[in-house]
Amino acid sequence: MDDIDQHLLSLLREDARIPVLSLAKKLRLSRTTIQKRIDKLEKNGVILGYSVRVKPDALHHQIRAMMNIAIEGNSASAVHLALRAMPQVQSLFTTNGKWDVIAEIRADSLEALNLILGKIRAIPGIAGSETNILLGVLKI
Repeated sequence: MDDIDQHLLSLLREDARIPVLSLAKKLRLSRTTIQKRIDKLEKNGVILGYSVRVKPDALHHQIRAMMNIAIEGNSASAVHLALRAMPQVQSLFTTNGKWDVIAEIRADSLEALNLILGKIRAIPGIAGSETNILLGVLKI
């Protein structure tokens, strides 16, 4: 991947619906060249797909939280698998420091959030956790 591909990916992250012709103009390349680069990035698995970013307050009764999770010993693979299987876990990140994993969780109510947090804490191999409810969005 070269600098052009990096710039192309940056533009697509900002707006995945931007027309190829507009990308070509911004990158000062031909439409065909840009389309070939996009096709190659998709074929090589660099671009895995396209998604929609939804304004957080557009989802009614949607509570979002970030859960920091510490994992015991060699349980990481099993814990990751269990977390991936939970539909309320929107995103899952490995990290360094005190916490091994950060999970973004969504629920329709505080009661539903409390239930999913309990289910997560009960997964064998989880040593501890700390959860923060997201109150507002400053930047997406």
